[in-house]
Amino acid sequence: MIPARINLPVRILELMRNLSSINELELYLHSILSVAAESTNSASASLLEYDEVTKDFYFKSMLWFQGDQVRSAHVPVQGSVAGAVFLYNKPVAIDDVSKDNRHYKKIDELAGFVTKSILGVPVVYNEKTVAVLEVFNKKEKYTEEDIFIVEVLASLAGAALHNETLEKKIQATQEEARELEQLKNEFIAIASHELRTPLGLILGHATFLKELINSPDYEEQIDTIIRNATRLKEIIENLTRVDNYETGSALLHSTKASVSRIIEDVAISFNDMAKKKNITLKTETPPGQDLLVDIDGTKIAIVLSNILKNAIAFTNENGLVIMRAEQHPDYIKVSVQDNGIGIPAKDINHIFDRFYQVESHLTRKHGGMGLGLSVSKVMIEMHGGRIWAESEEGTGSVFSFLLPVRKTQPLPQTPFKS
Repeated sequence: MIPARINLPVRILELMRNLSSINELELYLHSILSVAAESTNSASASLLEYDEVTKDFYFKSMLWFQGDQVRSAHVPVQGSVAGAVFLYNKPVAIDDVSKDNRHYKKIDELAGFVTKSILGVPVVYNEKTVAVLEVFNKKEKYTEEDIFIVEVLASLAGAALHNETLEKKIQATQEEARELEQLKNEFIAIASHELRTPLGLILGHATFLKELINSPDYEEQIDTIIRNATRLKEIIENLTRVDNYETGSALLHSTKASVSRIIEDVAISFNDMAKKKNITLKTETPPGQDLLVDIDGTKIAIVLSNILKNAIAFTNENGLVIMRAEQHPDYIKVSVQDNGIGIPAKDINHIFDRFYQVESHLTRKHGGMGLGLSVSKVMIEMHGGRIWAESEEGTGSVFSFLLPVRKTQPLPQTPFKS
């Protein structure tokens, strides 16, 4: 067996290289057992993994031809070599098992195999013994060199088993995430459709009562109903948009539209909101340029409305909000800048995620469900564009998006400063 020992470093190096790209764990463990048997001049080898539930061992991998007979068999901790290795976390070598009561003879009976000598070493990962690697029936006595070789191979087996555990956890987490996503989408669809009709009735009757009563004594109460019902209507509309994008039913109705005109119209619609906080709302577009581009004007107006509403909401009184548009050869850049409370650095990469809200006493008081920006992101990406945010907490934020002039033209990387 001298050639096997000469090639041992090469075989171990090959196993180490393959550790990060295991496709079939059984084949990989079988390779480890083959090297273990060959390098120690043993007749066979097996890997027994400890079962945390049953508190005993089962055969994870083996070289025996009679593997089917023993694959479902369990080996107890007490009265077995594997158990002795496991309990004391150190190698056990027995040159004559007939003189040692630690050998579990039932496996020999099931497999039609006669064990004469055995060497077992612990398979350890993160300082925890998870399995036992055993080699059997060497003609000579097992040596310290044999123990060292099998321990090296056991460390590779431990890493492979740990990778399998991580892979199972990842798969379970992904499956759970898919199920939660499905439940969330179903809830969105049901809630958005079932709430629309009663909410419409509330708004309609409240508006009618306001015109009918025309009394200062009840005006504040009716305005509260209308204001909160309108806010709920906005939430439902965002839920519906999210559902439409998830189901693929959202479509673009693109025509040649003026970005300059959309900006002016959106600014006008938010003038009252800005005046209530004494916020200066400015628009800056190239003089005499309509900034024409093929877009769904309604959706781009929704995007701007979502961003502008946030800018005004999160800017303190007497603040400043500026909406800008710039013409570039291949795209139009639109941005909304404010000098408000800003966004913490830890949150900036998540603000476009659905239902994400910055956890701050400065922002939570403004309410909302964290849908507006996620809807905006999807709408811009439907146009082949990009959207991003730059912010410094306590100084303000700039939300920007690009609309391509030609759909096939690649856009520059973002964020960037033009």
